[in-house]
Amino acid sequence: MTRQLAIRIEGIEVFAFHGVLPEERSQGQQFRIDVELVPSSDRACDTDALGDAVDYGAVTERVVAIATGEPVDLIEHLADLIAVDLLGVFPIEHVTVAVHKPHAPIAAPFSDVVVTVARTA
Repeated sequence: MTRQLAIRIEGIEVFAFHGVLPEERSQGQQFRIDVELVPSSDRACDTDALGDAVDYGAVTERVVAIATGEPVDLIEHLADLIAVDLLGVFPIEHVTVAVHKPHAPIAAPFSDVVVTVARTA
């Protein structure tokens, strides 16, 4: 029997100053971030031990720290910064990061702008 483990953290909310326009940099706006992680091991399913799991609280803290850190122009770049960081810090083999920018400066009615980056170790 084959088993594949994935961890999803959805809707991490941050207020940050990303964007190309001067008002985005000066006023800031709300962003939401979703992360999906594929751990390098599925041992936690068998052992029920935190030491064998990916600490999703720590993952969330890193995502928030990066997203509220140094502003970037493009959410594509932000998503990739987060993906690269998580791959380098946690025992994961694949990560997908989606950055939502629901208040993007678009002249037409819309509900959300989402950029997704996937990376593999």
